[in-house]
Amino acid sequence: MVTATGESRSVGIVGGGMLGMTLALRLSQAGHRVTLIEAAPSPGGLAAPQTIGGFTWDRFYHVILLSDANLRALLDELGIGSRLFWRTTRTGFYVDDRLYSLSDAFEFLTFPPLSLWDRARLAFTILYAARLRDWRPLERVGVVEWLERLSGRRTVDRIWRPLLRSKLGENYRIASAAFIWAIIARLYAARRSGFKREMFGHVEGGYDTILSAFRQRLAALGVETLAGRAVEQVDDREGAAEARLSDGTTRSFDSVILTVPCSRIAALCPQLTEAERTRLRSVVYQGIVCASVLVRKPLAEYYVTNITSEWVPFTAVIEMTTIVDRERFGGNSLVYLPRYLTQDDPFWAKSDPEIASEFTRALERMYPRFRSEDVLSFQLSRVREMLAVSTLDYSERLLPPTRTSLPNVFIVNSAQIANGTLNVNETVGLANAKALELEALLVRTGVAALEASPS
Repeated sequence: MVTATGESRSVGIVGGGMLGMTLALRLSQAGHRVTLIEAAPSPGGLAAPQTIGGFTWDRFYHVILLSDANLRALLDELGIGSRLFWRTTRTGFYVDDRLYSLSDAFEFLTFPPLSLWDRARLAFTILYAARLRDWRPLERVGVVEWLERLSGRRTVDRIWRPLLRSKLGENYRIASAAFIWAIIARLYAARRSGFKREMFGHVEGGYDTILSAFRQRLAALGVETLAGRAVEQVDDREGAAEARLSDGTTRSFDSVILTVPCSRIAALCPQLTEAERTRLRSVVYQGIVCASVLVRKPLAEYYVTNITSEWVPFTAVIEMTTIVDRERFGGNSLVYLPRYLTQDDPFWAKSDPEIASEFTRALERMYPRFRSEDVLSFQLSRVREMLAVSTLDYSERLLPPTRTSLPNVFIVNSAQIANGTLNVNETVGLANAKALELEALLVRTGVAALEASPS
């Protein structure tokens, strides 16, 4: 336990995604004895790799921006910053069953689906949001209302509403303006860093390379990793916290930090107050069904194609091989087709073959040169609770506090990214900030336990 002289504490971290791994790194660097507990066979979470068509790459699509300072600093710290490669990319829009490019200022100014006045209002919205620093007032206004005020109803109907659906599904109806502000600010910063061009990056080998280097660093620091063992319950004991694992064992720590989704925390910790559990369960989560498709040839030349046609069953097309060399995949192209869903969306009930057939037919309609025979491998990944939605007054009403009513149990999860943009850079930044906050809390908790113990 921590004493007045700063003795280290044992810390159990539940959840081994990039958030849990970064917390483990920072707390072990601070001298604590850290155990990382992950239900999956290996740490990584949403950044974990997969094998598709005999090739290893990320299970979900990830991209690194020039403005991603937290993530880039971590890559340098892990010794793999030199393996980061950059590409100039382009953006497509699929509007009224036609594919348009929207990749530079000229294409923006001549974008056919919008009038000149609508384009001007759209540009004003982006510039205004990019320069806005205090996002908290935006939590008090709905995202559609805010965008209609700035861009006009036609632009919302033609551009913004389909984009919101592409990230939030029908949850866009309850999201605050802070959500879209965060996305605009991040992408605008990336363009500014890239001299007005879209410069996106990847690490050679994808997140498989990053996670391998990360695991090696944690092992070198003495972090214990328990993979393939889910935590079934966490209890606060006098001066300690116990985690009961799915293999029937119980591990005791001075403190436990929970990085899993809010509803999971409410289920894991029966000792929390009813008010705490109600608040945790009230956080609205966005889910995702994401197809990874290995195809013989490129679909188009855009990294991301935003889709506004409502008949398309997925919400965007991400061609990873506009950034990563196709040689990495045997000369083939890797495409991601995400669909973001509310928790009660009937799409969850569809089988993998049903979704594969529906998605493939849509690709044939969108891209005349594409044929179903071009598909070499089609894999689906499903995550029910991926993103906490920035609903109205989110920071005040729902954002989980780090401290709980249990003295030795703490929360650090992605729902604490108040403005609602979930990406690895924000996740690493959250972990860095919370590790500093936890340092003070762990010391305070340890001193209290020491003072309460018999002399």
